[in-house]
Amino acid sequence: MIHGIGIDIVKVERMKKAVERWGERFLRRVFTDDEIAYSYKKAEPWLSLSVRFAAKEAFIKAIGSEISVALTDIEVMNSGSGRPFLSVKGGIEAFFEQKEIRCAHLSLSHERDYGVACVVLEKL
Repeated sequence: MIHGIGIDIVKVERMKKAVERWGERFLRRVFTDDEIAYSYKKAEPWLSLSVRFAAKEAFIKAIGSEISVALTDIEVMNSGSGRPFLSVKGGIEAFFEQKEIRCAHLSLSHERDYGVACVVLEKL
């Protein structure tokens, strides 16, 4: 059964400007160390950062306004094959247990100007 669905789109230029303006302070508030390292290994880190930010926003939409979420408690990771997935910690783990959410499905896409993400939360 589906608990929630969320989708978000981020303009890459907006992410680039936020990082240029706020720098490390912004990055550390929004992304985990691994997300930052992964993104900056890319030729265009803004694409990777944008799509990860979109994933976090889509996730928040999927859970609704039931709990407060720190963006760094949501981490976009990649399997060995490159498939993206979400890892959660903090209060989100307890929320998942309470609501019997067993899986957070994630789909990401980006092109030159935009990053988009869709999250589907599945219950037992």
